[in-house]
Amino acid sequence: MDLGTIGSAFRAQLIVPEQRQLFDYWLEQAKGRIMPARADISPARIPRLLAGISLVEICPDSTRCRFRLAGTRLREIYDREITGLHLEDLDWGDKQDYWHAAYNRAIAEAKPAQGVLRGPVVHKEHLIQYWLKLPLSSDGKVVDMLLCHDHFMPASEAAPMLLAASG
Repeated sequence: MDLGTIGSAFRAQLIVPEQRQLFDYWLEQAKGRIMPARADISPARIPRLLAGISLVEICPDSTRCRFRLAGTRLREIYDREITGLHLEDLDWGDKQDYWHAAYNRAIAEAKPAQGVLRGPVVHKEHLIQYWLKLPLSSDGKVVDMLLCHDHFMPASEAAPMLLAASG
């Protein structure tokens, strides 16, 4: 995979500046590999992003994922601490399949994934979520963790942001 070409095209899809910053950092830490390892990621290098960061561990049987770490903004959105929880422990309502597919795609393809979703969790329909999933691998081949960033904003503020990003 040519990370330079793919990286430029993928980066162009990212609307949130903090997600572009995290993607650039992830790409830099890959050092020409298809993805960096968890050991390559230093929270000290991305301090202002930490509130929206999560590390999602792929359980050894590869059928479940667990939040190894979740930033404070995620605790606010989910109305509880999600560190230590599995994906299926979150109340995503009718978006459960969407989220499982998003995580599974990033894991199976070993490539960054991103998207935008309205109403990320039950009773938060007024929010727009910009999400980013970046694969990490200890052996350089198999994804064993995802470095994630989630940015939430009121839907009323999302349209101006989209217009600014496209102009």
